[in-house]
Amino acid sequence: MSDFPRSLIEFQQRFSDEAACAKYLFAARWPQGFVCPGCGTSKAWELQTKPWTWECASCGRQTSVTAGTILHHSKLPLTTWFWAAYLMATHSNGISALQLQRQLGLGSYRSAWLLCGKLRQSMVAPGRTALAGLVEIDETEIACRSKHDPVTGGGGRSHQGKMLIVGAVEVQDGGAGPGRIRLNMVSDYSADSLHPFVAGKLAPGAIAKTDGWSAYPGAPSVKHDPHLVGKMAAHIVLPWVHRIFSNLKVWALGVYHGLRRKHLQSYLDEFVFRFNRRRTRHAAFRSLLGIAAGHPPLSYNMLISPEAKL
Repeated sequence: MSDFPRSLIEFQQRFSDEAACAKYLFAARWPQGFVCPGCGTSKAWELQTKPWTWECASCGRQTSVTAGTILHHSKLPLTTWFWAAYLMATHSNGISALQLQRQLGLGSYRSAWLLCGKLRQSMVAPGRTALAGLVEIDETEIACRSKHDPVTGGGGRSHQGKMLIVGAVEVQDGGAGPGRIRLNMVSDYSADSLHPFVAGKLAPGAIAKTDGWSAYPGAPSVKHDPHLVGKMAAHIVLPWVHRIFSNLKVWALGVYHGLRRKHLQSYLDEFVFRFNRRRTRHAAFRSLLGIAAGHPPLSYNMLISPEAKL
């Protein structure tokens, strides 16, 4: 699993058919060899009557290489899944479902949207390491793309037509550049909304550098380092998190022509995935397929109704 395609030509040669894709998925899902998801036994036989399926020697359970993963029950060829993952992981600005439909020649927009949605859900690795050291944290708002919310949003501190986001950025080398990031949608900027984000995204002992907003003090396990902005522009005090916000808004408009409230978090996760792997885009493909192989199945209804997953 240490090797991965570094170009389109190499990708095409490496994953030219279903068998090559299945072999790669097997290694991503069971790097130490097959393990039965039912009883945990490692001894199994590969069936000749069912492609890429193993039967457990202990309990007799049959498990395909895609069973119980994000690819579960998909009617699309594995080669289509791999091309979609490669395009989503390596394209510098991401790719919309409409673009993916055209690139892969898919029969319907729904198929392309479902494919993008499932891969997007696989962009959050379970147990990922929390941000550490000095971490800039701030909030921002972006306009909704909705039939009911005005595109421009309300004025001043009005949240009408706006979606609220909190972001965090690791500061590297004494402020020389940004490290990893995290983004989450929130319902408001109260301590009840911001404290869980700080506690969940920052490692114990991290220093949370903020603009002095009153909701941050008291967040557990971190040291609060407030910098009162006053009349000073916030991006002077917190340059990296505001650069992330700026890039996020440009990306949302440029690639997706705006984001919808219902699926906002999944698009934030995509932006985080791509930014955190900006220097290793081809390795991002390997990472995405590895996470997808360990991700539980998602149906169309679960994707169009995010609350159904809770």
